[in-house]
Amino acid sequence: MDAAEYKHVVLGLIFLKYISDAFDELFIKLDTEKEQTGANPEDKDEYTAERVFYVPPSARWKWLQGRAKLPSIGKDIDDAMDSIEKDNPSLKGVLPKDYARPALDKQRLGELIDLIGSITLSKNSNNKGKDVLGFVFEYFLGQFADAEGKKGGQFYTPQSIVKVLVDVLSPEPEKRVYDGCCGSGGMFVQSEKFIEIHEHRKGKISIYGQESNPTTYKLAKMNLAIRGIDAKIDLGDTLMNDKFPELKVDYVIANPPFNVSDYNINKSETHKWKYGIPPSGNANYAWL
Repeated sequence: MDAAEYKHVVLGLIFLKYISDAFDELFIKLDTEKEQTGANPEDKDEYTAERVFYVPPSARWKWLQGRAKLPSIGKDIDDAMDSIEKDNPSLKGVLPKDYARPALDKQRLGELIDLIGSITLSKNSNNKGKDVLGFVFEYFLGQFADAEGKKGGQFYTPQSIVKVLVDVLSPEPEKRVYDGCCGSGGMFVQSEKFIEIHEHRKGKISIYGQESNPTTYKLAKMNLAIRGIDAKIDLGDTLMNDKFPELKVDYVIANPPFNVSDYNINKSETHKWKYGIPPSGNANYAWL
């Protein structure tokens, strides 16, 4: 299977593992304390209050891993993704649901589930678990971008470049960061890390972004959700359909698709082109 296809199989499962582990940890806590607090560990609202995704019984990792050797495992995962989206509106239309397709070898899929199942989120170490799964997710994004060659740049900017850009900008806490071509969200992840390193606390920044590729947009939503980063990301072409026309931000950080010759702009957005209409045949001026 080509890397372009394979990445969605792997990244979807890593995401499923993460939200299932986070759910399990809170479930155990609620179950242990239910006599004192009266909390119901199956109450969706308990999870929303703690900013944890609610995972229905047939989508929990333990249940799926128990079925990993069955020929129906592909459909089971698709159904799990569907049910998670239904219970968590912020994930609507984001999760991959193509595991039942005949071309996907179900035996290898089962082996992959067992392999990802070995990445555990130990009890009472939620942040550590998030970091490990976040690192795994990021590692795979980089590997898939390498495997896809030049096209990989559409969804992933090498981490070393992202780090330099963020270090130059030095974003401060409580500020707004925007990326108009955010890919899979690496700039946002690094901005949070920068603040955490320099402020010794989780970065409290407001994140806004836009991405024109629907598949990459989904990767960004998963990449940020796996780290618990709250972001306002919209789908659409920034040059043609700006989803944040009135937004004022402190930092704009981006690795835009420079040198694109076949591009269009929305000329009616006069506020955006106050320095003149950029020339056709070269998107560099439009991005600047």
